[in-house]
Amino acid sequence: MLTVMPRVTMNPDTQTVQFEGAPFDAAVSFFLVDNEPGQGPDLHQHPYAEVFTIVSGRALITAGDEQIEAGREHIAVVGPDTPHGFRNLGPGRLEIVCIHANPKMITTWLQPER
Repeated sequence: MLTVMPRVTMNPDTQTVQFEGAPFDAAVSFFLVDNEPGQGPDLHQHPYAEVFTIVSGRALITAGDEQIEAGREHIAVVGPDTPHGFRNLGPGRLEIVCIHANPKMITTWLQPER
């Protein structure tokens, strides 16, 4: 079976596209994120791992007590139940794919979203 659908931007300010795999019997979900400098999600966690791969730009990724600067040469994996978030370090846009190892996204926000 093949399913093709249009991309739908969930937030015009961040140009974020969301895909949840459950309706398609897919075991993963993901965000395609395109952020301006300074943008990114506040601290949150999931009961499953999340994988980040940067397409372009640079990000400051926070996971627990650790912070790393990452670019397109990096893939970052955050373990289950680990508080995490990221910010675009600029100067240009950050394009990042956030892969959720689950057919449905389950998020607990630890800070109010900006």
